[in-house]
Amino acid sequence: MSAVTNAPESPKFTSKELVTDQEVRWCPGCGDYSILKQVQTVVPELGIPRENIVFVSGIGCSSRFPYYMETYGMHSIHGRAAAIASGLKSVRPELSVWMVSGDGDSLSIGGNHFIHLLRRNFDINLLLFNNEIYGLTKGQYSPTSEEGKITKSTPMGSVDHPFNPIALALGADGTFVARSMDRDPVHLKEMLRRAHGHKGTSFLEIYQNCNVFNDGAFEIFTEKASKKEEAIFVENGKPLVFGQNGEKGIKLDGFKPVIVDIGTDQNSINDLWVHDERDRVKAGILSRFFDRHEEGKPHYPRPFGVFYVEDRTRYEDRFNEQVEQAIAKKAPDLDALLRGRETWVIG
Repeated sequence: MSAVTNAPESPKFTSKELVTDQEVRWCPGCGDYSILKQVQTVVPELGIPRENIVFVSGIGCSSRFPYYMETYGMHSIHGRAAAIASGLKSVRPELSVWMVSGDGDSLSIGGNHFIHLLRRNFDINLLLFNNEIYGLTKGQYSPTSEEGKITKSTPMGSVDHPFNPIALALGADGTFVARSMDRDPVHLKEMLRRAHGHKGTSFLEIYQNCNVFNDGAFEIFTEKASKKEEAIFVENGKPLVFGQNGEKGIKLDGFKPVIVDIGTDQNSINDLWVHDERDRVKAGILSRFFDRHEEGKPHYPRPFGVFYVEDRTRYEDRFNEQVEQAIAKKAPDLDALLRGRETWVIG
C-alpha cells in the first residue's frame, strides 16, 4: 500500500500580521480606514502565502495603501499603477496582484491605462476608491464629481459631465464589475471575496467618504433613514427589491425599468426583474441607475453588488503561451525578423 501524502498547506497568518509598523496617515474619520480593515480581514482567508501577495498603487490618498499592508507592494506613479501591475502579472502570473487607486488616479491621468487593463483581462483585483473629489491635493473636483460641484478649482461650479465608473468598466469589456461602500463592511468583505475569486480583471468601485473635502457625498446610500429607499443590493438569481420594508421592486417593460409597489393587484414579486450577473445587456441598464434627483425624470435606487461577470481568457496566459512557443522554436533569425514578411527584390 502506498503512503498517502498531503500537499503542504500554505502558511496561515492573521489580519493582525498584515498590520505594518507604519503610522496610518489618513485624516481621522476617513473612509479609507474601513476599507483597509476589511481588506486586512479578508486577505488571510484566501489561502495565499503572504510572499505571493502584492499591492500596487498610484498617487492619491488611497495610494498609501501598500505602506499599511504587510505584504509586498509598490507605491508607483500617478495614473500608472495599471501598467506596473500588468507588467508584474505578466512575468509573475502566480502572484495575487491587487491594484489600489482613486477616482482621480484611475479615471483622469490614468484613464487610458484603466480601460486597457479591463479589456486585456489580466487576473488583477482593481479596487477603485471613489470619493468624487481630489483629496490629496486639497479638494479640487475630480472626473466623478457631479455637475455644478463647487470646489477650489471650480468656484462657480463644475461644468464637466462626470464619469459613471460602472458604465465605463462595462464599456471597456470588463469581466467582473461590482460596487460596494466603505460604510457597509459586511457587503464590502463579500465583494472583496468575489473579486478575488474571479479569474480575470476584477473591478470593484468602492464609495469612500472624504470627510474633509466632500463629506456626506454618499450618505443618502449609507444612512439608516434613506439607505433602504436609495440603495438596492443586487444578488444573482434574486428579484430587484428595495424600500423600507421591501415593498418596492423593479420590473422591465421591454428594456425599460419600471418601479412598482409589490403586492398590489397588478404586481407581485414574481413579476420583478431577476438579476442575472451574466447578462451584459441588463448589466448595462442597471449601470444607468445613476441619476441624481432631477425633476421630471424617473429616479432609481443606486445598485450595489456584482453587476456583471464573464469568463474570458486572461492576457497573461496567452502572453506566456507565446513566450513558451518562442523558446521551443529556439532563437529566431534576427535578420529574418527585421526583414519581416513584406520584402521584395528590385532589378
